[in-house]
Amino acid sequence: MLIGVKNEQQLAEHLKQKEQLNQSYGAIVRRQFRKNRMAVWSLRLLYVLLFIALSADFIANERPLYCKLDGKTYFPVLRQYLVDVGLAEWESQFFQKSWHEHNYERVVWPLIPYSPQTIDRKNINYVGPGESQRVRSTWFRHWLGTDQLGRDVAAGMISGTRIAMLVGVISMSVATLIGVLLGALAGYFGDDRFKISRIRLILNILALFLGFFYGFSVRSYALNEGHFGWELTKSLGIIVLALFLANLLARVLHRYPAFAKKIVIPMDLIIMRIIEVFNSIPALLLLLSIVAIIDTSSILLVMAIIGLIRWTSIARFIRAELLRIRSLEYIEAAQALGFSEVRILFRHAIPNALTPVLIAIAFGIASAILLESFLSFLSIGVPPDEVTWGKLLNLARIHPSAWWLAVFPGLAIFATVTIFNLIGEGLTDALDPRLKE
Repeated sequence: MLIGVKNEQQLAEHLKQKEQLNQSYGAIVRRQFRKNRMAVWSLRLLYVLLFIALSADFIANERPLYCKLDGKTYFPVLRQYLVDVGLAEWESQFFQKSWHEHNYERVVWPLIPYSPQTIDRKNINYVGPGESQRVRSTWFRHWLGTDQLGRDVAAGMISGTRIAMLVGVISMSVATLIGVLLGALAGYFGDDRFKISRIRLILNILALFLGFFYGFSVRSYALNEGHFGWELTKSLGIIVLALFLANLLARVLHRYPAFAKKIVIPMDLIIMRIIEVFNSIPALLLLLSIVAIIDTSSILLVMAIIGLIRWTSIARFIRAELLRIRSLEYIEAAQALGFSEVRILFRHAIPNALTPVLIAIAFGIASAILLESFLSFLSIGVPPDEVTWGKLLNLARIHPSAWWLAVFPGLAIFATVTIFNLIGEGLTDALDPRLKE
């Protein structure tokens, strides 16, 4: 009887080991990541931060979530989105009084009934969280205090969370796009495998020059005076269109043998020299120089600049992976089947080289948030109406006795950076190449 039980236990243990061996690499990575409790809790806290960032307008807003006024029902927070895109308008009564002064029949306020820019004139000159406040009910209390103008610090913290997440995600998306593309070209083609016709090279260089000239130099007034995000999109569209037309023309000219002759470009050498140039210049100095040259203050500009200076580490990681991958059997098999180099690179090589990129992105987001907070602290590059964690810290420097303006934003920056660093460490352990064995 005992022998039968022992055999059953051994069989169960053997089946469990076999099931683990048959798991995919992704399942192994998830299981290994869950072993790091600090990384798991950091990921859960990141979900909370992302939820706050996405629902910031519904958490902190001077407009009600729902209200009934003069027999009509309104959803002001949702309606504001339609007003911003020009699909709706506010009635005159909402311009005559502030949202807190109307006599509502029914009303549901957000958790924090203040926007980051809302000025409460009854609680100006740095009212602390524990001090007596002149509010009509407990719901309207400033739980984290106010600044000199009477703006609610809790609403500013919610706004700062959204901006921090946007800066981290968008800037590292830009850095990832540039880093993966250039690093892949350097690692896969090396110095002797990238071949391009002379006419295509000349036309692409000419298209880049003309694209930058007509996209940024000619349109500098529009970039400074118009909506920066939309105008920047137009400028980038001009560059993309110029490159598309150049390659289309090159494809037509390739019908003539004189234009179809190819030359070898040492991509690895060129890209590595570019990386060394970027790394030799202090990132903060480069960032301050670019922001000082451009007159427009925009958070999108800050995101784009951070992305343009943070791509080098991603490029080096993916280059190192592709130097190893390009000589593996499945790449050689794809080449033997006659697949184009572009197809092999983007469909087979790059997807299998993204493991270290995830780690670099996690640490890069933390670095981007720190950079944005530093610029906001110096009041550089961020519009005056945007409330960020760095701006709140700057207010604490102006008025040192307002301790809440230093403690809450400082803790938020520390916690957010720590969260991304712990996630990066967890990914470093979970994505260990030895697990593939």
